[in-house]
Amino acid sequence: MAHHSNFFSVFCIWSAVASFCMFIGPSQTLAEEVITPPNIVLIFMDDMGYADIGSFGATAYETPNLDRLAKQGRRFTDFVTSSAVCSASRAALLTGCYHRRVGISGALFPKAKVGLNQDETTLAEICKSKGYATACIGKWHLGHLHPFLPCQHGFDHYFGLPYSNDMWPHHPDYLPETAKHKRKNFPPLPLLEDNAIIDADVNGEDHAQLTVQYTEKSVAFIKENQDTPFFLYLPHTMVHVPLYVSERFKGKSNAGLFGDVMMEVDWSVGQIMNTIDECGLADNTLVIFTSDNGPWLAYGDHAGSAAPLREGKQTMFEGGYRVPTIMRWTSKITPDTACNELASTIDILPTVARLIGAELPKNKIDGVDISPLLFGGEEVKSPRKTFFCYYGGGQLHAVRDGQWKLHFPHKYSSMEAGQAGAGGVSGKAKGRKTAEELYDLVNDVGEKKNLIQQHPEIADRLRQLANEARRDLGDTLTKAKG
Repeated sequence: MAHHSNFFSVFCIWSAVASFCMFIGPSQTLAEEVITPPNIVLIFMDDMGYADIGSFGATAYETPNLDRLAKQGRRFTDFVTSSAVCSASRAALLTGCYHRRVGISGALFPKAKVGLNQDETTLAEICKSKGYATACIGKWHLGHLHPFLPCQHGFDHYFGLPYSNDMWPHHPDYLPETAKHKRKNFPPLPLLEDNAIIDADVNGEDHAQLTVQYTEKSVAFIKENQDTPFFLYLPHTMVHVPLYVSERFKGKSNAGLFGDVMMEVDWSVGQIMNTIDECGLADNTLVIFTSDNGPWLAYGDHAGSAAPLREGKQTMFEGGYRVPTIMRWTSKITPDTACNELASTIDILPTVARLIGAELPKNKIDGVDISPLLFGGEEVKSPRKTFFCYYGGGQLHAVRDGQWKLHFPHKYSSMEAGQAGAGGVSGKAKGRKTAEELYDLVNDVGEKKNLIQQHPEIADRLRQLANEARRDLGDTLTKAKG
């Protein structure tokens, strides 16, 4: 009996180790997983819509490098951001929290005196805790004053614009004087390196080189740190208006300026992928490509598309906060696959912490480890069951639970009912108000058919979930303090 008992114990241990090795991938041993945590490259677009890349439906221009990324990795078709506006979305991404929890609302303007609190633990600080080299190259938008800049939040290096590129007094020649006049009171837009201003007055020619500069500095960072673990955060300035593109891509798309800009972004992704491959790092680098929110539809032909989703940026309909997302890790993620499960940018921090063996922040976070969705098959279900759709300063507009989404009565700016602009000039949205509306996102991703009368029990369950969120995070719509 003792012999059989000992054999059974050994068998159980062997089975557990084998199961874990299957989880971490066929080409790595358990020891290698512990010794060599993956590099992380996080490419974060600005105002890029759900249907703006080839593998998610774009047809007016080509995105061959992003198509290759999708072929070599996994598309996430139900991936959402915390809010459909710049600063809030970025705060959530880097802290693993709903933006409401960390007190960053809407978009911070050049005269803002606030920024991301230093008590928050960022994704960069998580990586630094495990000895990673870290860099942020691109648009920050979490506070432009010294205490709030990237180098005070875990990044070794920073290069880029401190906030959105439309917050400046200069404007493209193609804009009429009326459009230029709206922004004339902004201060000059600075370009920063680490904590220092290296260009105090970014002009149009400078703008046209930003994507190229971001790419060159990202490539250099990867090459310089190829022998050590690294985290590269690349939040592009594009495709936020005003649009700019280098001479190399001007007119190349045959789809207008927006198409040209998207082709240059695609080139940038290709340069980064090629550098990772040439350095022999593809098998140990997780590349994540996603966006901060949906398209700014008011700008018409200077904006992208969220098709087949409803509305866009500045709403919490699916077109506003569901974003195209691709992840590649050649030794771990099955190529040319898709995950249709609910997941979010707030889940990236705890997932990376799990993958590199780092401790989670001491402060409460809202993200969950979604690594099973990266490595498992179609049968794997998301550990994220619910998502609370907060907009702006703290309005709970909707709640997701699996395939169901319940909107609460709220005002919003509709571009489906409004008039889109053209040539870089904003159109005009039309104010609307929702009723209480229930949608089945599996069968109606465009949120067209309100099913609240047919499924009162589901609506009631989602109302209860919303009340839990209000007790925790508050809700300015219902005056809940949280």
